[in-house]
Amino acid sequence: NLRIAFACLLKLVSQAGNVAIIYPQDPVLRMGSNLTASCWVHPDLGVHASSLFWTLNGQQLPSSLYRVLSPTNLSVTLAGLNASRQTSGDNLVCHNHKGHILAGSCLYVGMPPEKPVNLTCWSRNTKDLTCSWAPGGKGETNISTQYTLKYKLRWYGKEKECEDYTHTQPYSCSITRDLHLFTPYEIWVEASNQLGRATSDVITLDILDVVTTDPPAGVTVSRLGQLEDQLSVRWDAPPALKDFLFQAKYQIRYRLEDSQDWKVMDDVGNQTSCRLAGLRPGTVYFVQVRCNPVGIYGSRKAGIWSEWSHPTAASTPHSERLMSGSCDSKSSGDSNSTLRRELKQFFGWVRKHAYGCSSMSMKLYDQWRVLMQKSHKARNQVGSPRG
Repeated sequence: NLRIAFACLLKLVSQAGNVAIIYPQDPVLRMGSNLTASCWVHPDLGVHASSLFWTLNGQQLPSSLYRVLSPTNLSVTLAGLNASRQTSGDNLVCHNHKGHILAGSCLYVGMPPEKPVNLTCWSRNTKDLTCSWAPGGKGETNISTQYTLKYKLRWYGKEKECEDYTHTQPYSCSITRDLHLFTPYEIWVEASNQLGRATSDVITLDILDVVTTDPPAGVTVSRLGQLEDQLSVRWDAPPALKDFLFQAKYQIRYRLEDSQDWKVMDDVGNQTSCRLAGLRPGTVYFVQVRCNPVGIYGSRKAGIWSEWSHPTAASTPHSERLMSGSCDSKSSGDSNSTLRRELKQFFGWVRKHAYGCSSMSMKLYDQWRVLMQKSHKARNQVGSPRG
């Protein structure tokens, strides 16, 4: 680490000839502690301790903190130490009267780690096991702290350490070798630094209970003829799990082109197609699908949802009524007005119950769509001028 090398470079250079030394060297202290450090200079140097001064991270410390212990020894006392500015430590340096560096020490001021929390794990297509966690408390110890993910088979396994910490997440690790299915694992995290150590709660899991998969591929969104308020969505089942016995669940969400509010459909089930109904005519929609591989080899856990697929866009057809420019005549009889009002109310009820993908609700919805379209065409023909 370049910062650590730079932080302690001054100390190593100044002590190369043993002209001076600071005690204690590189102490590790808890926040709020007091420290008294001494700078001892070699008598042959011909420098009196009263001519020396101290700096901390390049800032000169007030002489009121100094004490001359002997002609060759000057101490400084720091009370209520604040946390180190960086994990590589703070630089405490002793200078002669000309400002030349005589000796240096690295101060590490922080806190012991607290118990790691929120340990969760998932397996992508049963090929690995990735776990993430959060540091306990406020999360920052201000000194170098190491987190180690450990695991073992529950009844007879040997304790092992996770090795792959290459993820972009700061607190995560992936186990990629020697995974066992149908056997519970015990997993935990240990945190340690020079001030102490802490261990998370142990979680027990079977890999088959925490499987997730890639987002569904091949998502297509298309129109259903000239039905101006419907779109058809189709997708492919996750290929990585094709050889496993499981009952997939799917969710669809969609939104208007100019909106960030998604509407989620939870009742898609395990089919790989669905119809969105009750949409706005002549409108662009973005659609996404995700998968939950429930019940792999009989697992009874709820499963873990995949990421959403990339958004796929499609537009609904424009309304025939809007394109024809027709409108209801104010001279129509009360009976026609009442009929339209009743049809509108019932049609609204049908639309409300046709958001899902159940075949019964969709058939009912389609019947009313055909009836309404025929009704609109009949009224347009009656109301159109004759040549």
